[in-house]
Amino acid sequence: MCGIAGILLHTPNTIAPVHLKKMTDAIAHRGPDGEGQWSNASNTVHLGHRRLAIVDLSNQAAQPMSFANRYQVVYNGELYNYIEIRSVLQNKGYHFSTQSDTEVILAAYDHWKEKCLQQFDGMFAFAIWDEKDEKLFAARDRFGEKPFYYYEDEGNFIFASEMKALWAIGVDKNIDNKMLLNYLTLGHVQNCIDKEQTFFETIYSLPPAHYLTYEPKTNQLSKITRYWSINKEMKIDMLQADAIEKFTELFTQSVKRRLRSDVALGTSLSGGLDSSTIAYTINQLQKSSGGTAQRLQTFSAVFPGFENDESTYIQAVSKGLNITNHQTETTAVELINDFEKLCYHQEEPFSSSGIFAQYKVFELAKKHGIKVLLDGQGADEILAGYPKYIHWFLQEVLSRHKLGATQIERNAFRKNNQPFRWNIKNMVAAFMPSHAAMHLEKLEYRKTISHPDISEDFLKLSKHQEWVGIHKPIVTKLNDIIHFNITEMGLEELLRFADRNSMAHGVEVRLPFLNHELVEFVFSLPSHLKMHEGWTKFLLRQTMDKKLPDEIVWRKQKVGFEPPQKNWMEETALQDYMHEAKKKLANAGILTKAAVDKKIEPLAAHADKNYNWRYLCAAQII
Repeated sequence: MCGIAGILLHTPNTIAPVHLKKMTDAIAHRGPDGEGQWSNASNTVHLGHRRLAIVDLSNQAAQPMSFANRYQVVYNGELYNYIEIRSVLQNKGYHFSTQSDTEVILAAYDHWKEKCLQQFDGMFAFAIWDEKDEKLFAARDRFGEKPFYYYEDEGNFIFASEMKALWAIGVDKNIDNKMLLNYLTLGHVQNCIDKEQTFFETIYSLPPAHYLTYEPKTNQLSKITRYWSINKEMKIDMLQADAIEKFTELFTQSVKRRLRSDVALGTSLSGGLDSSTIAYTINQLQKSSGGTAQRLQTFSAVFPGFENDESTYIQAVSKGLNITNHQTETTAVELINDFEKLCYHQEEPFSSSGIFAQYKVFELAKKHGIKVLLDGQGADEILAGYPKYIHWFLQEVLSRHKLGATQIERNAFRKNNQPFRWNIKNMVAAFMPSHAAMHLEKLEYRKTISHPDISEDFLKLSKHQEWVGIHKPIVTKLNDIIHFNITEMGLEELLRFADRNSMAHGVEVRLPFLNHELVEFVFSLPSHLKMHEGWTKFLLRQTMDKKLPDEIVWRKQKVGFEPPQKNWMEETALQDYMHEAKKKLANAGILTKAAVDKKIEPLAAHADKNYNWRYLCAAQII
């Protein structure tokens, strides 16, 4: 886990290394353990790196790293199956001088070229310069765990792990007005139609599961290619017991690989099923390996007195698994004091104060000397853990003309007090999914153009772009909406939050549920193994039954790492902060003057119309 940067030029520039140093200094928090630079002989290619040493702590594993007198790489992330790939390459005649995964990436690229990406189980963003072919090859992992931003014009191609590195050398910080409008009115932090777009006009993001090639000598812009996609149509017939066995095998392997580290390692523990499953699996792996392993270190955010505080569940898991738990209690005062720093690291707006609790968990891990933290992100997306998926599941069952099964499942969800909507519109949507998608798009369009707080002048800036960034998928089955949330809108923003929050403290986060083989397997399973008998995340619950306490496995309440945001927003100091944010937006011509005088409405972190929170975030980036 590190920070990378690069400057590629059509014409030589001996001053470029000075600019490169400014870039790597701007992202020094991503790599506090070392730094390095490399320039080619013609001074047209300049690569920089900030190191967070996790695997092979020796100086030989530092970057930029060279290979075969031909390649140079800067790399951010972890290749979890590097040991297996290295063995394959050794059998093909390759020799290695380090124990690092960085060298494995270089050898794999030399052997397989762009097809090397199919071999990788990992999170990564890297750039390889081929001095012989005078070509840059850059890639990003399948789900977008690691970031890759770039700027290019007719004379330059500049990239970095974070946008602040680009700003450090003068790349414009011009707000994309339509992105800002969609965020303020709809809460969108991405354009699901154009995954390259950011909140800044001249800065682009390499989409997940894509690679990029760039050849300075051709005087042409970079070319982007998708290398992986999820087949949401593939189906396999499998008994529940067999599915549990296969899921357990794949998940255990994923966790085992993500425990490979030469530094101290721990895991987050929210009190929910996902993080508890990770903790249980680590415990089982430690027991099976024999010896006297140290007690697992876990880290949690708790909110005493808050109705959604998960302390009781955290305590149950900690006691049951005999693990050590460290806790942080986050307050509104801390949020105010750290808010500008939080926004500095995030760079783009975020949807709620939930990520601040995550930020404090990584800070806590750092205080205890932990440099690697496993986390449960991705489980809700791939295993249908959100209550918002329930009506989509019911619509799938109904569309198969299974009226009795629909009624049984609906009653079971109600019995379990699961929140979901179901009325005549859902019944129509089950048989007319394309019309439902168009209807939902029209609703978002109306929300955008008729928001009472947005000034007419700001709306005019998006004239003829009103539909940009508005898209709803045609959902005929549960897999369709899960696929949309994983590949187009939802998961990647959560991964961005986690990356910035962890790297702000020089901590690496690893996500076992996002092993691509595991994800592909879950997608191939029928919907009734994901939602069934009134339960979301049915397969995981069945897998962990009798392994974790019942109050964890069969818990009905879904809490998405939620802080007491509503209570915080009732604090006078935070209300004053939000009022000043609205004034700033009004002075910039974004909000109306009347919006400034509106009473601030305290809302929970996951409330739909969290406008005041969005104003607070937006004021930090303009």
